[in-house]
Amino acid sequence: MGKLRAAQYACSLLGHALQRHGASPELQKQIRQLEGHLSLGRKLLRLGNSADALESAKRAVHLSDVVLRFCITVSHLNRALYFACDNVLWAGKSGLAPRVDQEKWAQRSFRYYLFSLIMNLSRDAYEIRLLMEQESSACSRRLKGSGGGVPGGSETGGLGGPGTPGGGLPQLALKLRLQVLLLARVLKGHPPLLLDVVRNACDLFIPLDKLGLWRCGPGIVGLCGLVSSILSILTLIYPWLRLKP
Repeated sequence: MGKLRAAQYACSLLGHALQRHGASPELQKQIRQLEGHLSLGRKLLRLGNSADALESAKRAVHLSDVVLRFCITVSHLNRALYFACDNVLWAGKSGLAPRVDQEKWAQRSFRYYLFSLIMNLSRDAYEIRLLMEQESSACSRRLKGSGGGVPGGSETGGLGGPGTPGGGLPQLALKLRLQVLLLARVLKGHPPLLLDVVRNACDLFIPLDKLGLWRCGPGIVGLCGLVSSILSILTLIYPWLRLKP
């Protein structure tokens, strides 16, 4: 499935590149047809995925963390609806239900896909915040244990403190820099979380473009879809890279 998705978005990216470089219309048509066949094949293989998504939602309901339970459950429910719409689209494109309004059902499917990705990114942001708080607390304990202190003073008396004229902006810049460094450290120490963030962020461009909320163009959509597909394949090859639960 991941390979088919990668091939589909590679065709999309290739088609955009051929169009920009003035390739023959016949070649462009062949690439578009191949992309369409791959898309239809993926829809066929996704028959039954709605049931899998519903089962995942039922498992997520029992998570102890309230925020994770909400984000993961709602994400799986939206995925189930997305796959259901996708099944209707497959029936229409395959000729089983020729009267299906393709545009209407495509818009519905991308809306559910978008909601699912928003929940995934919300879950990622929540996990990042928890890990940053844990890392910050651990750093504070290490500093206290070693008898060190916060560079430049804490909240009073140090460089950039409230009593220093014009010290508010440098202090804010320092805090921001420390937060960025902490974020980089957390993501570096948790590859599954980093991969999940990048994959969901790449996928986000697809429904945004299809729904007309943010027109990215076929080149960006193809590139983001290809990157996301490659990352998904990596999680299949190396299961430890899959974010759990």
